[in-house]
This record gives sequence, C-alpha cells and structure tokens, in this order.
Amino acid sequence: MKFERYILAEVGSVHDGSFGNACKLIEMAAQRGASAVKFQTHIAQHETLDDAPSPPYFNQEPRKDYFDRTAFTLEQWKNLADHCVECNVHFVSSPFSIEAVELLEQTSISAYKVASGEVSNLPLLERIVETGKPVFLSSGMSNWTELDAAVEILRKNPLIVMQCSSQYPCPFWAVGINVMEEMSDRYSLPVGFSDHTLSDVAAILAVGHGAVAIEKHVTFSRAMYGSDAPHSCEPDEFNRFTLSLRDAWAILDHPVQKHLVKEYDDMKNTFEKSIVTKRNLKAGHVLTMEDLAFKKPGDGIKASLYKEVLGTQLLTDVDCNHKLEWRNLD
Repeated sequence: MKFERYILAEVGSVHDGSFGNACKLIEMAAQRGASAVKFQTHIAQHETLDDAPSPPYFNQEPRKDYFDRTAFTLEQWKNLADHCVECNVHFVSSPFSIEAVELLEQTSISAYKVASGEVSNLPLLERIVETGKPVFLSSGMSNWTELDAAVEILRKNPLIVMQCSSQYPCPFWAVGINVMEEMSDRYSLPVGFSDHTLSDVAAILAVGHGAVAIEKHVTFSRAMYGSDAPHSCEPDEFNRFTLSLRDAWAILDHPVQKHLVKEYDDMKNTFEKSIVTKRNLKAGHVLTMEDLAFKKPGDGIKASLYKEVLGTQLLTDVDCNHKLEWRNLD
C-alpha cells in the first residue's frame, strides 16, 4: 500500500446496517476519488456494557442496541472487503475489540484504523500489531503520553499518525494543524488528518503542511439516520473534496524556480515596456527624462535601463513614439 496522496472515505456506520447501502457507499466513494473505504467493526457484546452512555451528538437509541442493529455477519464483511477490491479501493476498518480484529483478519482487509477512543486500549493495539498490517492511528481525544505509548507499540508496522479533533462537527478553532506538524517532528513518521469539519479548507491546509493521508466522512445524504451522517460529505461534495486535495498535492509536486523565467519571454515582450521617444527629435540631441516615454511592447530597450539612456546622444533623427535601439545612440 502506498500512503502518499491517500484519501480515506469514512463510511463508518452510516449504512445503518444495510448491506446494500454499504455496497453502494463503496461504489460511490470509489467513483469519486477515494483510495480506501473505511468502516467501523462493532461487536457490541465485546466492546460495551449494556448501560454505557451514548455520545452527546447521537442519543436516539441505546448504544448497544445501535451496534447490534447495524452489525454485519462475517460473510457480509468478507463480501464488503471483496467489493472494495472490485471497485479498486482498499478495505479499511476500525475494530473496537480484539474479537473484531479476529473477525476482520478473516477478510481481505488492507489496513486498520485505530479510533480515537481506542488509543489507550493497549491490548487491542498489540493484537493489531500482530497482524503485520498498516495502521492509521487517530489522535482525537488523547494526550501526548497516551499517544507516545500507542506509537511505541504500533510503529512496528507501517504507521500514519492522524491528527483529528473529536468534535462532530469540528469548528475551525479546534482543527489543530499545528498538532499534526508536532506529531511529525515528535515521531518522525508520516502524518495525516481526519477531517470532521464541514468544509474543504482544513484538509487542504493539512496537505499544505505535510499530510499524506486525509480522511473524510461520506454519506448519501446528511438527512440519513445515524451518528455520522449529519457531518458527512454528500456524493457531489466528496467528489469536489477529492479533486481539491489532488490539486493541492499536484501544486506541492511542482515547486516553481523563480530565477528560471525563460518560459515567460513572449509574455514579457507583450506586457513589459520599452523606452520610446515622447516627441520628434533631431540627430545630436542629448536625451533627457522629458524626451522619454515607456510603452508596450517590451522588445526594445527595457524601461528598467532608462538611466543608461539618459545623457546619450541621438545618431539619427527620430520621430515621436520611436522605439529606441542601442544603435540609435552614441
């Protein structure tokens, strides 16, 4: 797997338990520029107590009921992974228990994503490392001590540390591009950005500051039910999002050498100014500033050389608006 210019379409659980929706979301994301489609693999009995609270941004039903209702069977997970291959995208998922890793290892999964709430779940991280697969490590609600411990375990595998803020949606003041740069310096690892904002700006800034991977939630419609849909990209938005990211990477791929401007020769002649005479002048006239004007095109004596022209003597008569040449001057 190449992590450069890598765009993860985060489906999560926005499929709401519909296998058909999950397949169509894979197709939608693949057609609109995703490198990978990422799911969440929840096995409720292995990850949550019955009375565990729901997050503040989604409390329409008990958390365990939601996970049970939207779960897929092993056969369905295998088919989703295979469908990703058919659509030419990688299959990635976030496991929320060791049992979820065991399930995913029976599929053609390409990489794992460690969700923000699992960073301190060191037994889970140690099991993920045993798979030998690449890992995207989210950082949302973790402090440096917790991240240090997670990175120490996970860096045995190919690893990208992802800056994100666990706010849904994420306001601009909480984006933390600076944290992504700190992670790059701290760990000497490639970094990425999980974008929970409602625009493209933060992700493009992240690319400009070194992100090699970007994650964005996707949905068919923000009106869909579930915890993620209201802050996700709809299909046309995701298409524009991926195009903008690839444009940003292309810009970074082509640094401009400012001292090499030969490609602008024709433009310079069209738009720059040459020194011309302001009136009819006789041979022998000594040129002063009052005799000169500066007009297009720029293929004569450049306006920037006017001081070298001042004080020279005309060798021939010239008319008004004559574009001066060095052979006219003594």
